[in-house]
Amino acid sequence: MRWILSLIFNALALMLIDYFFDGFMIDGFAVALIASVILAVLNAIVKPILVVLTLPITVLTLGLFLFVINGITLWFTQALLGDNFVIEGFGIAIITAVLFSLMNLVINKIIKD
Repeated sequence: MRWILSLIFNALALMLIDYFFDGFMIDGFAVALIASVILAVLNAIVKPILVVLTLPITVLTLGLFLFVINGITLWFTQALLGDNFVIEGFGIAIITAVLFSLMNLVINKIIKD
């Protein structure tokens, strides 16, 4: 049940980011929900591989490179969804990843309590 709530809240977080940024566009709640599922799968499968491969640079940047990895997973999600989910530039992807990570922190705190 928590997993479904997390997906729904993550979709709402994506919709909220879409509302505030012009370079980040998502076509609706259904697409946001699909993007949330894809992000969950990518974070479970691809992200650990990227973290291991980029461990030296992550250590050198004191963990800040993890935001770039989160931006890459958002970029992969955008590539999979096509025109329904558009991120205009990698800088917007990184900013979105930072905001999404912060929102996800709050969401996980709410769901666990």
